Amino acid sequence: MAMPKWWGHVNKRVFNNRAIAGGKWPVLIHVGRASGATYHTPLGVHPVDAGYMFVLVYGSGADWVQNVLAAGSARLRVDGREVELAAPRVVGRSEAVEALPDDVTLPPKLLRVNEFLRMDLVAG
Repeated sequence: MAMPKWWGHVNKRVFNNRAIAGGKWPVLIHVGRASGATYHTPLGVHPVDAGYMFVLVYGSGADWVQNVLAAGSARLRVDGREVELAAPRVVGRSEAVEALPDDVTLPPKLLRVNEFLRMDLVAG
């Protein structure tokens, strides 16, 4: 895991609300696997062929990742619209590099971010 868990808790309680209110970050809308509550999580995400790639800075064990994997779907608010996403799967750095556009800057290898979440757009 690249970032420590305690920083994720700080992000969740302090910075996420500000990022959502600011409207500049893409926001993933997902359902809690145990609570059934709807959550809004601002994230780093990049468009890829037929979907989106999420950078897992806290690794695949993060609550939001586990929620999406359990549900099998989520919605993404990006560029002023909401899109439906499905078929979540954790992929490695090499697959992410292959799928992402050349102009996307990945986290430095020093941070050990080696997992990404890929999801497909649902045809609508």
